[in-house]
Amino acid sequence: MSVADLLQKLPAALNAEAAAGTDAVIQFNSSQPHYVTIKGGSATVTAGSASSPDVTLTMEDDDLIALMKGELNGMTAFMTGKLQLDGDLMLAQRISGLFDPAKLV
Repeated sequence: MSVADLLQKLPAALNAEAAAGTDAVIQFNSSQPHYVTIKGGSATVTAGSASSPDVTLTMEDDDLIALMKGELNGMTAFMTGKLQLDGDLMLAQRISGLFDPAKLV
């Protein structure tokens, strides 16, 4: 599965309860940059770069896929240099809870 394929599954994997009240743009920078807009309990994925994302995650493709599937711990990835973050770090910590990894396979 490519990063683009995985990211396109994010709207269906959104945990609406966890995303309640969230209004944010998350930029994923990998070989195929995409951003996710979460608003009103739903998510949309757009290819490319957002003009002003709330948080930006920069990772290698395999690491991003593992992170979103719950196979790679975000804190471990950050501490080992596999994940670079820019922006709202509190939002970044919530990402794993916003999406159901079981729906990303």
